[in-house]
This record gives sequence, structure tokens and C-alpha cells, in this order.
Amino acid sequence: MEHGINFIQDFAVVLLVAGAVGWFCQRVGLSVVVGYLVAGVLVGPFTPPFSLVKEGGSIETLAQVGLVFLMFSIGLKLSVRRLRRLGFLLLAGVFASAAVVYCLTRAGGLMLGWSGTESLFLAAMLMVSSSSIIGKILHDTGCTHEKAGQLAMGVSVLEDVVAVVMLTLLNSLVQFGGVGQGVDLGQTLGMFGAFVVLAGIGGLLIVPWLLKKLSISAGEELQTVTLAGLLFGLALIAQKAGYSLALGAFLLGTIVAETPHRTQVERTFEGMREVFTAVFFVAIGMQIDVRLVGEWWWLIVGVAAFTVVVRALATTIGLSLIGTSVKDSMQVGLMATPIGEFSFIIAQLGVAAKVVPERFYPMAVGVSLLTTLGAPSLTKHSEKISVWALSRRPGWLRAWHGYYYTWIERLRARQKRNMLWQLSKKRLIQISVEVLLVTGLLVFSEPLFAMVESWLGHNWLFPHGPTVLFVAGMTLVVLAPLVAIWRNISALCLLYAQVSVSGHPQARKMAPVVEWAFRAVAGAALALWIFSLLPAGVGMKWLLLASVLLAGVGILILRRRLVYWHSELEVELQGALAGAGSAAMETNAPWLNPHREWKLSVSDCVLPDLADCTGKRISELALRPQFGATIVGIDRQGCLIPLPGPETVLYPRDKVLLIGTAEQMAAGKAFLQRVTGNPSGSEFEDVRMETILVPTGSPGAGKDLRTLIPSQGNHVQIAGIRRGETRVLNPAGDEVVGAGDELLVLGTPDQIHGFREWLEAV
Repeated sequence: MEHGINFIQDFAVVLLVAGAVGWFCQRVGLSVVVGYLVAGVLVGPFTPPFSLVKEGGSIETLAQVGLVFLMFSIGLKLSVRRLRRLGFLLLAGVFASAAVVYCLTRAGGLMLGWSGTESLFLAAMLMVSSSSIIGKILHDTGCTHEKAGQLAMGVSVLEDVVAVVMLTLLNSLVQFGGVGQGVDLGQTLGMFGAFVVLAGIGGLLIVPWLLKKLSISAGEELQTVTLAGLLFGLALIAQKAGYSLALGAFLLGTIVAETPHRTQVERTFEGMREVFTAVFFVAIGMQIDVRLVGEWWWLIVGVAAFTVVVRALATTIGLSLIGTSVKDSMQVGLMATPIGEFSFIIAQLGVAAKVVPERFYPMAVGVSLLTTLGAPSLTKHSEKISVWALSRRPGWLRAWHGYYYTWIERLRARQKRNMLWQLSKKRLIQISVEVLLVTGLLVFSEPLFAMVESWLGHNWLFPHGPTVLFVAGMTLVVLAPLVAIWRNISALCLLYAQVSVSGHPQARKMAPVVEWAFRAVAGAALALWIFSLLPAGVGMKWLLLASVLLAGVGILILRRRLVYWHSELEVELQGALAGAGSAAMETNAPWLNPHREWKLSVSDCVLPDLADCTGKRISELALRPQFGATIVGIDRQGCLIPLPGPETVLYPRDKVLLIGTAEQMAAGKAFLQRVTGNPSGSEFEDVRMETILVPTGSPGAGKDLRTLIPSQGNHVQIAGIRRGETRVLNPAGDEVVGAGDELLVLGTPDQIHGFREWLEAV
């Protein structure tokens, strides 16, 4: 009982201090994350005279819950659809930037005399920017809808993918105790890819179907509870598979982002996410020893300066390599300097595993704080800085840039004309995905079988029953993608054979021979790959091998059925990905960089729940006459209302898109987001109907309803008119009101009272 009371006390202390310090940081223009970290320092064990938190272990457990929610929300921002829109070329540029950061950081670590593990963890911390911090800074500076700003957001989102990969590699490194202790990079990445594809395909087949069924037959609370169970379940599966909770939560977020339910999920999980994410950052702050900050302040300042220079340089190089102009690349590099949540997680992983010194914790927080403080200025002046730097390029570098971009354009044009690549690209992608899927199924079949056998027993139903049934089921599951792999390989062998003998005098006779040679090599590689992945348990490998041989007979008999099943699977996956296109329409305005001479820009703001402007028409707000800003779009619960008319009503949580000069938009956003806290006066439950008699000489007498309702301004609804013995229900707009009529009026008490006073003003 005392333990439970202490836990509640600690939870209350953590949330209250986090709220107070977070509010203060928000008021002075800092991110609330900084406030949460400072709150953790204040209540932590390293702040004298005593710790305000008694049950640190319980807070750590809640912090893990916060990590799951944080990674889930990050995953919701990234989907296959968004990857397609950003382009896999941009993803390649982001990985190239990460490689540059890695090389420069390792070099810096060697100069400081750090170990390889310390340099690797520092490089991982600096590879990844904070998408939440960058998004807030871009929003505050009005750069969200500019070309460089949207590229910066795209880079920060794709760097989340880099962070997930690095967390996987670092987890493997921690298990072996450090760099050079037998970590097989290729095997680790291969296993990671197999797990991601296996979980992704399984999730895309199950989660959209389940959410659709729940949306039809269950209430919103049951949908939330079920999805929360899936969230923690997949996080646990990732942990059991040798990865981290973060990976499972991130994957489920990307899967849900592909469904039409993304907006609803974001809304229902918002409260839980905010609470537990705050606890996560407070828990990080609790582990910061302030004395280490004072002792290593020079290192924190130096690493922060190093971070700004290296991240700006690396992003410029990475984006330039994929053909982005040097000016835009440099602007994006200056905008994408702040590090944040992933850097904290990486530092926490290294310190907890005791593979890096404790100073990494305060260093990560200090560097994040300094880069966040400097980011607004760098973002505002990014164009001037990039123009200044480019004007001072030496001639040879300018000439090399021109030659490189010309070569990139020629390469792109040649790629579009390369018919062989265009014909084989789709099949190569399908083969890669299916190979990773089968790899995941076979690699993780052994631990899955061990779990099934522990539940059912060794001799369930008949001797070795679970083994036989599991192997038979796994064989059936693997057969369809294996048949698809072989069909794609056969098609490629035919294509490459035709191309390789093209123009030869004996091409007609040689083509079948070359095709069968390609098939023989591919078949041998396929057999070797499958055999190397078979579980090595006692008797398991030979049992699986026998199953594969028997499956060959099954393929001959069920070939058409297997092809049909695989086609159905592809249709389901493509439907899940295509259906996400309508899941959420984003208010991304056209880039206005080519029109800077107009001094117009685009920005957005979210209306608070108690904003004074909610419930009012755009025409009532007089936004353009007062401030010069114009509302050009509204994102309402994931649905875009483009170019809303003057009669459009604004509602709480609307995301409003404004166009105007910087001063006009600042004034317009301040007006739209103003909250006085005054109660609205009436609620939905107060709506009622009353009967009002129209007196002689009333200003409403002799008017039709179409004229009457707008003129009185109280927005009541006339539900009926009684005129002598005649009753008119739901009267039309051309119905004329006369003296002595009884009106059945629907509205709130205030509206009805105002309408009555206006009607009786003789």
C-alpha cells in the first residue's frame, strides 16, 4: 500500500514540476522538451538537498511507456506514401549525410583520444535531428511552406529512419560489449530488414482490416484500447526479437499512417502521448548530474559548435549529391542543425550499458539546448548565409558543381531512356521485398516455434505433434512468396537472355541456352539461401528440408492456386497503401520561392479549443480588412477545405492556412489564437424549443424567413409556425411571418432571449 502511495506521489511531483517548468520555457520561447529535462534535473537524485522522487524505478517504467508513445507518434508522421512523395532519392541523400557525419565525428573523436565506441555513439547522436524542434522553429519563422523549409522537414523525418537503423546497430553493439567485438554489420542489417518487412507486411494485412472492422462495430474507446494493445504488443515483439521497444512502436506508427484512421488515432492518443512523453523526458533529466555539466561545459560548447558545422556541411553534401541545388542544400543544412529526442535515447542506451562515460548524458542535453537556441537565427538568415557562402566559392569549385549537376541531369535522362532498367526495376523491388519476407519468416521461425512448443508441450496431439504441424504450416506460408520469387526471377532471366544475345547471328538458338544458364545459377543461389536459413534445431533442419521437397510436389499440383493466393496478397497490400492516399490531406501550399518579390509567404496555425474565433464565420472575423491576411485553406480532422468561402465557420482544432506578408500573418495568427477564457454561455444540452408570439408592429412581421433570420442576428431556427388552426412544420424560406403568428423557435436560451427581444421591439 505504501509503495502505491509513494508512486502516486512521485507521479504527481513529476507532472506538476514538468508542467510548471515547461510553461516557463514556453513563455520565454524555448521548447517544452527543454522544460521537461530541467524538471527532471530539479526532482532528480543529483539535485541537493534531497530527491523529490522516492520510487525512481516506477518512473523509469513509465518512461518506457513514454518512449513507446513517442516513437509511435514519430512513426505516424512517416508512411510509405510519404516516402514516395519525398522520394527514395532524398532518403539516399539523408543516408549520405549520415555517412559524412559519421566520418567527420570519428575523425574528431580520434583527435580527442576517444575510443571507437565513444566516437560511434557521438556520431549516432549527431546524425539525427529533432523533427519536432525543427517543425516548431520552421512554423515560428514562417518557413514551413517554403521550398527549403519543406526540404528541411523532409530531411528531419527521413533522419528518423536513420535513427531507427542506428538504434538497431547500437543495440547489437551493446550486446557484444563494444566496437570490434564480433558485430557482423551485414548480418545485423539483413536481419533488421527481414524483421521490418515481416512486421510491415503482417501489419499492413492485419491492422487496416482490424481498424476498419472496429470502426464499424465498436466505439471509439474500444478502438483506442485495442490499438494500444497492438502498440505495446508489437513493441514487446521487437524487444523479444533482439531489438528495442522503440522499433516496434515506430513500425506500428508507420503502419497506422497508411490507414484512413490516422487522424482519429492521433486525436485519441494525444492526451496519453503528451503525459507519458513528458515523463520520458523528465526521467532523462533525472539522470543528469549537474556537477558533470559544470565540469564538462567546455566540451558541451565545443561539441555544439562542431554539431552546427558538421550537420550543415553533411546535409549540404548529401543533398548536393542527389542533384539538389547547392543553395537549397546549404539552406536545408542550416535549418536542420538541432538535435533532440533520438540523441537522448542513444545517449541513454550507451550510458545504461556502460559502454560510454556518464558525461554523454549531460552532453547530449546541453548540445540539444544550444543548437535549439541557435536554430531560429540560422533558419531566418539561412538564405543570406548561403548566398554569401556561394558568392565566395572558388572558380574551380563553381565549375565542378556545374559539371556535376549537368552529369546528374544526363544520368537521369539516360535512366528514363534505359528500357532494360525500366522493365526490370519493378520485379527487382518485388524480389527484394519477398526475399526479406521469407528471410524473416525462416529466421524468426525457431524462436516462434520454441514459444509455441512451450505452450502446447512436446507431444501435443501425437508424438512431435507441434513440430510437424508448425513445419507444415510454415511451409504453406513460405510457398506463395517462394513461387512469386521464382516467377520474377524466370521473367528476368528471359529478359536478360534476350538482351545479352541481341545482335548475335545465332541469337535465336543461344537465347534459350543463356536463359537456362541464368535460371540454373539463380536456382542454385535460391537453394543455398533457403538452406542457410533453415533452423538448426535437432531434427528440425531435415524435417524442413523434407517439407521443402514435398512442397515441390505441391507446387506442381497447386501452382495456379499459389499464384492466385500471392496475387490476392499483393492486391491487399497495394490496397492498404493506395487507400492511405485519402487518409489525411495535408495543407502543403505551393512553394513561393520564385515569387519573393511579392513579399508574400504562407503559414498555418491551429485554433485552440477555447479560441475566441471558434464558432464564427470567416466573414464575421474581418481578418483581411483588419490585418490583411487571408485564409486560403482549412485542415479539419484530416480533411482539407481549400479556399473556404466567407460563410465557412471555424471550429476548435482547425488548422488554418494563411497567406500574407510576415507582419500580416503574425497579427492574423495572434488574433485567431487569442483565448480570453470567457465561457460561451451555453452548451449543447441547453438547446431547446420555445413558442414566441409575433406582436403587432414587430420588425419581423411581413418578412419571409429568408430575410427574417439573417436580419435579427441571433441564429435561431424556426421549426414551425402556427397561424390560427394551421400549422406549418419546417417552413421554407419564402414563408412570410405575420402579426399574431406563433413561432416554434429552436436555439440556446441566450439566442432565444435575444430573438424574443428583437421580435417584441415595437
